[in-house]
Amino acid sequence: MAPADQLILLHPDDNVLICVAPIAAGDILPTSGGTIPAREGITVGHKVARGSLAAGDKVIKYGAPIGSMTAAANPGEWVHMHNMKSDYIAAHSRTTVTATGS
Repeated sequence: MAPADQLILLHPDDNVLICVAPIAAGDILPTSGGTIPAREGITVGHKVARGSLAAGDKVIKYGAPIGSMTAAANPGEWVHMHNMKSDYIAAHSRTTVTATGS
């Protein structure tokens, strides 16, 4: 599959691309500076760094900030909850909440 078929740019100001078809490690991905091989598999709907992102950088999607990087990401790397956080809502956790009462 061609890189153009795996990722889309939602807005010209975005610093992430959106995966629209599964990406396997080694697939060649477009970035703001050319192309780079994917370092890992990335599933549909997830974000990929368009260029270098540093910890603290705003993640821009739809032309608007959606969160901040908590760790650096190189061009072509997966951007998700392991290296970014929402600035607007609490991140989900894997902690289970149980109901009490009858």
